[in-house]
Amino acid sequence: TLLKKILASVTRDERYKKMMQGLQATIVTLNKCYQFVEPLADKPGPYQSRFRSIKNILVTPELEQLRMVDIYQTLTVNTLSGYEYLLKSRLKEKLTDILEFISELDVNIAVGNTAATRGFNYATALPPAINKLEATNLFHPCVDKAIGNDLAMDGTANVLFLTGANMAGKSTLMKAIGINFYLAHMGFPVAANSMEFSVREGLYSSINVADNIGLGYSHFYAEVVRVKQAAVAAASGKRLLLMFDELFKGTNVKDAYDGTLAVTEGFADYSNCLFIVSTHIIEVGDALKGKKNIQFMYMPTIMEGSIPRYPYKLEQGITEDRQGMLIINNEGILELLNA
Repeated sequence: TLLKKILASVTRDERYKKMMQGLQATIVTLNKCYQFVEPLADKPGPYQSRFRSIKNILVTPELEQLRMVDIYQTLTVNTLSGYEYLLKSRLKEKLTDILEFISELDVNIAVGNTAATRGFNYATALPPAINKLEATNLFHPCVDKAIGNDLAMDGTANVLFLTGANMAGKSTLMKAIGINFYLAHMGFPVAANSMEFSVREGLYSSINVADNIGLGYSHFYAEVVRVKQAAVAAASGKRLLLMFDELFKGTNVKDAYDGTLAVTEGFADYSNCLFIVSTHIIEVGDALKGKKNIQFMYMPTIMEGSIPRYPYKLEQGITEDRQGMLIINNEGILELLNA
């Protein structure tokens, strides 16, 4: 008959093939998902309720019947169309939940594998009022063979004043703190052996501030604007982590000294915030030594002849290292200019 000829033609059509492949993939996915959650649904753990809810969906009569379909059996167009309608209408909400679960599972497995491979660990979140950030062997997650450092800040020592020569690792350390602090707030593993942090309401940093031609901001003014934004947020009572790398390096030494000293003293009074500032102007540290809530740390340099070596390990105190001209001389710049 004409109807049989039309159905036979449709069966050979590419659309039928795609529909059949889609149904086969769906059934395989549902069965794999059931095999995964079935033994875990009754095991205690943080995801037990989620496993149970997915298992309950998979054992509903319609989905259980669908899972039993022989995927290697040739189906008529009518049967295939019926399954497609069932999946896209009556079972749409259940399938969406299952796909979301698979997506969550994929993320968690990827995160867990990364943590195990890279030596990351989950941080412990603390109430905001405690105002604490403590870590052991914290390192930059994107640096190969990174050197870890210990860090301890709280309400009685909420300011870290960081000094060190060029290339000693100050900026990388501050980036490591900021990245891991952000990862911890997202619930991801952090690049540290252990980490405890009080939940913050924001993170402000001034590490790689650039000028803005569109707004007419010089590098220095862009720094000032960033510091102002942080000051407004801190003054509003928010609990923040504030990090400033080489404050006001876009201006002259005298103004940079005065500005760094004034800003550090000002932020130090906000004991509900944590503040990290690095600078090459070590004289600022001498002027701040009377502040009991400021801890002074530095990234050391070890000289081996005329070649500096950097351990990248924090030490107590304020460094006297000045290697700027040494690096310039080692690169032979003056010889090139005077040749």
